[in-house]
This record gives sequence, C-alpha cells and structure tokens, in this order.
Amino acid sequence: MSYNAAGVEALVAIADHGTFDAAARALHVTPSAVSQRIRALEQEVGQVVVRRGSPCVPTEAGAALVRLGRQTRLLDDEARAALRAHVGRAEVTVAVNADSLATWFRDVLADAEVQERLALRLVVEDQAWSAELLRSGEALAAVTDEPHPVQGCRSEHLGWLRYRPAATPALAQRWAKGRSHDWQRMPVVVFNAKDALQDEVLRERGVTQPDVVHGVPTSADFHEAVRRGLGWGMLPEPQLLPDLDAGRLVTLGGRTHRDVHLYWQRWRLDSTTLTTLTDAVRRHAGAHLRT
Repeated sequence: MSYNAAGVEALVAIADHGTFDAAARALHVTPSAVSQRIRALEQEVGQVVVRRGSPCVPTEAGAALVRLGRQTRLLDDEARAALRAHVGRAEVTVAVNADSLATWFRDVLADAEVQERLALRLVVEDQAWSAELLRSGEALAAVTDEPHPVQGCRSEHLGWLRYRPAATPALAQRWAKGRSHDWQRMPVVVFNAKDALQDEVLRERGVTQPDVVHGVPTSADFHEAVRRGLGWGMLPEPQLLPDLDAGRLVTLGGRTHRDVHLYWQRWRLDSTTLTTLTDAVRRHAGAHLRT
C-alpha cells in the first residue's frame, strides 16, 4: 500500500525540525498547508501520526511512516544522482557515539568515496542508545553496542574500543592511598547521565556516590578535562595512548579496563549509498578497533 507522499514528506520534516512552523519553512509552504497534509495522512491511515508539543514527536505509527519516508528519500536521491550522471549526493543520517566520532570514525569522514558520494548528517548519541534512532526512523545507520539487529536492519560486529581509567600524574599522586587510590574522594569526570563506564569501575571498589563528579559532555573536552587534572575518567585507547607515551597521563587501577563492543547497523535496503558507507566504516573500524 502506498501513502500520500506529501503527507509523509510533511511528517518527516516535522520529525527533523520539531515543529509545524519549522517544517513549513523547510518545505517552503505555509504552516496551515503542513497541518492539512498531516490531517489528510492521519485520515488515510486511521491513526494519529504525530504528538503535538514542543517538540512534536511522531507516534509509533508515525515512526513507521518516517522510516518509510527516509528510505524512499534515500532511494530517490540515488536515482536523481544517477540520472544526473552522479552529480549530487544522497543524504544519509548516521548515529554515532562521541568517542568513535573523536577517534576512528574521523577516517570515515575523510574517506574519498564517502566525500564524493554522500551528504552525511551525523547525530551524536551514546552507543547504548543509538539503536533507538534506527527504531524511530531518525537514522539510516548507526554505530551501536546492540548486537541484535533492529527490525528491518542488518548488523555486523566492528570490533571493540578499550577504555582505561586515567588521570594526570599529579592527581594520581595527590589521591594515592597505599597501593591504590582514594576512589571515594578523588574527583571523577563523566560524559553525561548515560555514561556508566566510571560508575562500573567505582562500584567494583565499593563506591556508589563519589564526593566530586564533573560533567563534561563532549569527547574532546572530556579528554582535555582529564589531561588538565579536573578528575580521572575512562578514556578510549586511541585518545589515551599518546598521552601515556608522553607522560601526560597515567593509568589507575592496575590493568583495569572496559571493552565496549561496537556494531554497525544499517537498514536492509538495496542502496549503493549505504553500501559505500558500510564499506568505509568496515575498512576504517578494522584499522583502529581491537578485534
């Protein structure tokens, strides 16, 4: 069954921009025209497709139509590019965790094939949550820690990113306690509320609520905060190893580490664009991640 294309297009625009007014600007129509298209789509499917609010959010039925709309747009972009002798690029929304984006995924962005053929729209999300963006239809592909494929997607293991607790030599010395450290009092840096890596290390040492917790919500700034002695934190090895070699940081807790397994999930579409992106992700993950 096919659905009203204008209504699906309006729904995708609302999902992208959050409001009817912003969707109208993106589509170069009036807000009332967007409302009319959504009403017509809801009458066609017999269900509410968007929850009005700030921001507006697709319902479960609406999310299915958003997925359809994005898939259709990708294939349409590919067809248009082919008809224009490959002038123009297909837009692909990808969910990627901040640490991957700050390390190995940068080489994906620099890949000549990707730059030549794709227009990437990146959504930064924790690896434990990025699969939700596939389910909602917001992303066409994702770097995730979820091994089981989201319905309608393919999944493949990329490797794992090893994290180790690290601090400046001065901070480690200040909070030394015998052969260990005073984990309760030693300041800790966390990425955000979804970041559980530091909590796992602390729980192993009987600490549930450290005295001082600093929140730094970007990967590069998190790294810099640890380097400047704000607190200790779990750093991915690609960021950490140069600082260990230079003596700027030391590891804590002996051989303590956490391995975060990463998977590449993409929609199951016969898409040259997604194949090009997948090949680049596979190639650069293989060069940087542990396997």
